[in-house]
Amino acid sequence: MSMNLYREAQERYGEIGVDTDKAIRMLSQIPLSIHCWQGDDVIGFDGAARLSGGILATGAYPGRARNAEELRRDIETAFSLIPGTKRLNLHAMYAETNGEKVDRDQLEPKHFDGWLAWAKSLGIGLDFNPSFFSHPLAESGFTLAHADPSIRNFWVRHGIASRQIAQYFADELKDTVVNNLWVPDGYKDTPADRLGPRIRLQDSLDQIYHDSLPNDRVVDSVESKLFGIGSESYVAGSHEFYLGYAAKHALGLCLDMGHFHPTEQIADKISSVLLFIPKLVLHLSRGVRWDSDHIVVWNDDISNVAHELARIQAWDRVHLALDYFDASINRIGAWVIGARSVQKALLSALLEPSEILRNEERHGSYFKRLAYLEESKSMPFSAVWNYYCETENVPGNAIWIDSVLEYERLVLSKRES
Repeated sequence: MSMNLYREAQERYGEIGVDTDKAIRMLSQIPLSIHCWQGDDVIGFDGAARLSGGILATGAYPGRARNAEELRRDIETAFSLIPGTKRLNLHAMYAETNGEKVDRDQLEPKHFDGWLAWAKSLGIGLDFNPSFFSHPLAESGFTLAHADPSIRNFWVRHGIASRQIAQYFADELKDTVVNNLWVPDGYKDTPADRLGPRIRLQDSLDQIYHDSLPNDRVVDSVESKLFGIGSESYVAGSHEFYLGYAAKHALGLCLDMGHFHPTEQIADKISSVLLFIPKLVLHLSRGVRWDSDHIVVWNDDISNVAHELARIQAWDRVHLALDYFDASINRIGAWVIGARSVQKALLSALLEPSEILRNEERHGSYFKRLAYLEESKSMPFSAVWNYYCETENVPGNAIWIDSVLEYERLVLSKRES
């Protein structure tokens, strides 16, 4: 039945110049980096009792992963319900030290061998992030921009160690690895000195990125933020700061959908940034009135990003990653909803009659451009989506929900909080 529906949809899309088979092939090859921290509410494995650094995971739904084995099992379950090419995005605080106390500036590649072996067994890629939060030396709200040079140097060493871990992943997996840096540094109230922390942050970054890595498989990127909890009035690592720094040093730039003003869209920034930045990392999230890291849904914001990417065809320079954490619902379900919503948005964008739209635009026929754009919105998308899921051996429509609930009954419900 689904094949018949797909053939009908294929014919309909063909009438407006869209090759559905080509769109499906392209989507299957676009990697999506799934964030490990949704599975345990960003607690990690290095002894943090609570979140700090402008981060907050709300809710107390049962079944949180308490160790690496549980977390990996949960991620595998989510992966089985998500079509397409998947990667895992890992934070430094998820190191496995076998009970030994290893502070973040002393982390080594060996502390992530469990994750590496697991990634190899699944045939997936890994991405990495240093963790500049939920640590005693981050309690002041400052890390790389801290006024105390001893604290600042601790975090510089952590940033350098994280690059070495990312390089280890890249060498072992023979794959590109994104190493994304974000720090919470900022003030709750209006500062008297906006420049000083930024000078210190710049100096710290210069030290972290001073040495070139052995090859170009590691994408170093820096991530801005407008504000956070406890840094509502000022953040040292603003968009302007990191845009200038990344352009000057040919680093990647990360745009997080939740790190800008609620009315500000990152989709419009993509084409401009790519003119000056070698690599772009997009953290896909959903802010509700603030940087609340809600689960990604297929809304206008994510659609606008997907359409912009499909129109400029810069897939070799853009890295997509999920970034949200919701502790109020089933965590495996949260992963699957977000990932599938992103992929639906991408597929919808790839099914747009882009050649016709560009041609009409070049000829000044803005009426036909808008007409074709609106007509494409009522095409039989669901038939193509369900067929795509079948080709990826994952359930289409809402069938996957039962699998999540069964896993909760058999596994998650038996975990003690």
